[in-house]
Amino acid sequence: MDLLLQQIINALSLGGIYAMLALGLAIVFSIVRLINFAHGEIMTFGGYGIFLAMAFGFPPLAALTVGIGAALMMALAMERAAFRAMRGADVVSLLITSFAVSEILKVLFQNGISARPVPISFPASWSGTYQLAGMNIGVAPTVSILVTLTSLSLLTLVLRRTSIGMAMRAAAEDFEMLRMLGVRANRVVAVSFAVSGLLAGVAAVIWTAQRGSVDPVMGFFPVLKAFIATVLGGLGSLSGAVAGGFVVGLLEVLTQAFLPDGVSPYRDAIVLGAVIAILLVRPDGLLPAGDGSRS
Repeated sequence: MDLLLQQIINALSLGGIYAMLALGLAIVFSIVRLINFAHGEIMTFGGYGIFLAMAFGFPPLAALTVGIGAALMMALAMERAAFRAMRGADVVSLLITSFAVSEILKVLFQNGISARPVPISFPASWSGTYQLAGMNIGVAPTVSILVTLTSLSLLTLVLRRTSIGMAMRAAAEDFEMLRMLGVRANRVVAVSFAVSGLLAGVAAVIWTAQRGSVDPVMGFFPVLKAFIATVLGGLGSLSGAVAGGFVVGLLEVLTQAFLPDGVSPYRDAIVLGAVIAILLVRPDGLLPAGDGSRS
């Protein structure tokens, strides 16, 4: 029973990272119909921001803030330089653009910083454990869960209680109508990218704190899993993206923990098989956008 509870905590920690990345993908997709596969490079840029800040002598907490800010600025720069000119383009053109931006940034990271992982030295206490009800629970997974829940709660308040948040929700429902009402489209889209960058930055903080390093392809697999989560939750559904992220994280951790050793190399295939099985039952996702889950 203790092992199961510990694995559930690990699943919530990993699922929270996927949920934040999936939510960032879903926010941008719901407004401009862009599946931004360069989202992983935003996360990676945040990781390098942490690395460079600590290399220049910043204290750890300040370095984490720099990393989040770097991811946010990268998202805004990406929207302004690459995607604003493509506004209104077809889905295939937007997809190709996102892949191109992703590859360009990977090459810049590899040649401008390092093709190999670079270590980030966090305080030893961050990787420690504490006792709770007789269980050894990691500090990093606990902080990850708390940060994830706080971030998602604050974002919910922004979307529901602020004018720009309501404009983003309205844009997700009918972007053209919002423009006809006189709302500045560029501002709404830029804010949606900023929010996705902020979430990617928070995910980068948690991911690098757990891994202790950053490399040019650090964000690829987390964002790939996050994309699966958005499809599982319901493409374009914000609450569905969060739910899908936690489900994918739960499936991944539990299969890793409880599968026999002979089957564990097929973990990813088993997880994807489970996702496909869920989609066969609910082809529109767990919380499809048509059910009002965007809000």
